[in-house]
Amino acid sequence: MAGKKILVRVAALSALTMTALTMTAPAAAQRSEATIYRDANFSGPAMFIDRANPNLGLAWPVRSIRVPAGNWELCPQTNFRGTCMIIGQNTADLRRAYGWAGPLQSMRPLNQGGGGGNGGGGGGTYPGSLRGMASEFFPAPRSGNSRVLACRNNNATANCAADTADRFCRSVGWRGALHQTMQSERNRVYLADVLCANAGV
Repeated sequence: MAGKKILVRVAALSALTMTALTMTAPAAAQRSEATIYRDANFSGPAMFIDRANPNLGLAWPVRSIRVPAGNWELCPQTNFRGTCMIIGQNTADLRRAYGWAGPLQSMRPLNQGGGGGNGGGGGGTYPGSLRGMASEFFPAPRSGNSRVLACRNNNATANCAADTADRFCRSVGWRGALHQTMQSERNRVYLADVLCANAGV
């Protein structure tokens, strides 16, 4: 009789384990999915991406993107080269939101890091960031392999840096920047110490 009870418990535990795996598998897969569209407002020819692709071979520009979760790096050249951009949310018009010119030849999901999410503290969804429950701190924001300039023409002003910080925060899934500073290095002025959040911006 005791043996039957043990078997029943093992069977029940196995069933619960399978159910948990079934429920968590789609959520894990969702972290690395994106759909890119030729036209704004998620229209026109589209391509579904679920992994890093160094050569998309697209013959048309990309104007909008759907990102269920996580962050993607979009690059205008193959092998993740050129002035890349990081996107962490659905964007109906990339040109209007971020000044994206349109060509897209490679893209990849960014490392999700450990301990981030909504758990408060720990690594963020972006390499080098520190994410809490309501904000994320970026000591040295990057786009692709390069630091983000405070201003595109390198004529840095506080207002321009604030605008750049807002654009950066939106590109990684936040509403805007609560704080930012500028760092001068080798005759270039970079964005630094950016605090992104959804509230208070």
